[in-house]
Amino acid sequence: MIKERKDIAFYIILYPLPMHKEAYDKAKAIICEKSLDMLEDAFAKKTLPKPKCDTKVVDENIKLANKLDISGTPAVIFPNGLLIPGALDADAIIKQIDKK
Repeated sequence: MIKERKDIAFYIILYPLPMHKEAYDKAKAIICEKSLDMLEDAFAKKTLPKPKCDTKVVDENIKLANKLDISGTPAVIFPNGLLIPGALDADAIIKQIDKK
């Protein structure tokens, strides 16, 4: 979709769910290293190093998710504010963005 639609951007906000005991430290490590490779490793259930910085970004993400009543991942928020919980395929995303 990114190759076909240069007008669409994705922002990944790491929101570790409490049920995943290692997710919080993994999210912090990914943010500290600014590493998409580490994000892919996390999805592949690989072990990640401990966070190498003291960031508050993950805590801010958790507060924002709570404020927006987001309780699970993935969740897609569109430019018009519409929140759709769960994964969406490319066609569904494009259809929603192109709605007038």
